[in-house]
Amino acid sequence: MADTTSDILKDSNLRVTSCRRDVLATFIGKKVALSHADLEEALKENFDRVTIYRTLKTFLESDLIHKVLDDSGITKYALCVHDSSEHHHDHEHVHFKCEQCGNTSCIQEITLPKITLPEGYVAREKSLLVMGICKDCS
Repeated sequence: MADTTSDILKDSNLRVTSCRRDVLATFIGKKVALSHADLEEALKENFDRVTIYRTLKTFLESDLIHKVLDDSGITKYALCVHDSSEHHHDHEHVHFKCEQCGNTSCIQEITLPKITLPEGYVAREKSLLVMGICKDCS
């Protein structure tokens, strides 16, 4: 996994550090949206909360992760999926929260519909949360 995470960090023009590798590996391994607290719990033996927070901030700025909103009110983050032909992408896809296990995941295959706002409104971000039972719990 170290080679994979190191390659991803290098491709994003980020310096490879043990915290960045471990946070990235946690996202890759879990395959669901994670909160700062989730990462802190998973990595508490090696990194303090400030280091994890700074890593999340760097990953957001570098478009490695995106914010995921769910009904908990806690900000979660999910790993971005990039088209190999371009480094930037949008995050306008559906998020699904399982009412049984509580995991929130990205469903990349479903994009959000185009929304035309009234004059004077400027959209900065769109989000759609679908709640139900995930394939692992059903």
